[in-house]
Amino acid sequence: MTEQPTLDAEQIADLFTRDGDYLCARWERPVAPVIFGLADESLDIFRAALRAAYAHAGHPLADTDPEMGANLMMFFCKDWDELNEIPDLEKLSGQPDLIERLKRTDADHYQIFRFDPDGSIRACLSFVRMGGGFENVHPAVLAETLAMRSMLSFAKDITATEPLSRVIRAAYDPVMPASARDASHAMRLAARME
Repeated sequence: MTEQPTLDAEQIADLFTRDGDYLCARWERPVAPVIFGLADESLDIFRAALRAAYAHAGHPLADTDPEMGANLMMFFCKDWDELNEIPDLEKLSGQPDLIERLKRTDADHYQIFRFDPDGSIRACLSFVRMGGGFENVHPAVLAETLAMRSMLSFAKDITATEPLSRVIRAAYDPVMPASARDASHAMRLAARME
């Protein structure tokens, strides 16, 4: 990660604001990750990045989630048509036109969050096209970035930086709510980073 100045409340609010609506949600339940589509040597890098990122936030990983088995699923492919091989993709994603939409927008990464009744993250589905803009990104950098993207309900794609890791750690402080829809929450995050 590159060293950068601390983010202020306005910059933090922007990270979680989409179409004028603020949402910052974190996991409450332990995260049970599973990764599909990577070679063994890359798989080890991504597993290590997930362990490090969640340990940094003080949040546990688990082998399984009692309700879903895996609740963080990462799917890697060379091109989006490979997602047709995933059984029940439409049911899993809840989006019948997902593949066509990803191809039409020329996306490299797409993430879907599901939420528990308290607003905390229940599940995260992460789809990554390795043949696109990520093709020449070092696996460790990509692993760290994708791990961080899975930790909070960011409204936009982020790249791993030290200031963002501090935002994540602040959001996982036990005194902070698991989910917030008021942008004043960003001020509380900024205060915890000082």
